[in-house]
Amino acid sequence: MTRVVLEDYESFDSLLRRFNKKVQRDRILSEARRRRFFEKPSVIRKRKKAAKLRKSRRQTFKNRQRY
Repeated sequence: MTRVVLEDYESFDSLLRRFNKKVQRDRILSEARRRRFFEKPSVIRKRKKAAKLRKSRRQTFKNRQRY
């Protein structure tokens, strides 16, 4: 559970901004969106494989630009 403590000098806007940053950093909303509907194991494997492929392509592209 994400928790933010209000400081003496802090306004509500800054507290809300800090809370939103913390939620984004902890990836809570993306996890909730991902778990909203059931995903078949085959779809999970396909998604992970596509992510791996994108990552390897980016890495290859970066390595080629260095030289």
